[in-house]
Amino acid sequence: MEWLVVIHVVSAFLGIGPTYFGHVLFRRSAQTNQLKQSLALMQTLNYFPKIGGSIAVVSGVLLVALMEWRFVDPWILLSLILYVIIQIIVVGMLSPEAAKLDQLLKQEETGGSDPARTVTRTKMLARINRLYEAASLLGIVLLILMVMKPYF
Repeated sequence: MEWLVVIHVVSAFLGIGPTYFGHVLFRRSAQTNQLKQSLALMQTLNYFPKIGGSIAVVSGVLLVALMEWRFVDPWILLSLILYVIIQIIVVGMLSPEAAKLDQLLKQEETGGSDPARTVTRTKMLARINRLYEAASLLGIVLLILMVMKPYF
């Protein structure tokens, strides 16, 4: 049973971990080349949540079944809700924003510097960072729930 807990915790950390790099990758002061590299790195880092998150969900379901917990236990229910919200933020909101930023960077490359694009880029980076902040905060709460579950 301990090995399943280890797998669950490690996969959860690996699954949530890349979220905390976004704040560094998408700085407002980043130059176009840096942002392009950040977008490419983000694509690579996205494998961790996909794989780690999937393993965390499967191992979590197994733990609930084997430990005689119930999905209606408050900490399990809250953990699942937080996980779904994080996925919505990252997959449903953050990824499309990153794709828009990529398109904007391509336009900058072909169309030169435009003050309106610079304002749009600044706003996009602010939205991306707010989404990363939200996902990071929810990820911290989720990790706290994993640690505090016996006391919740």
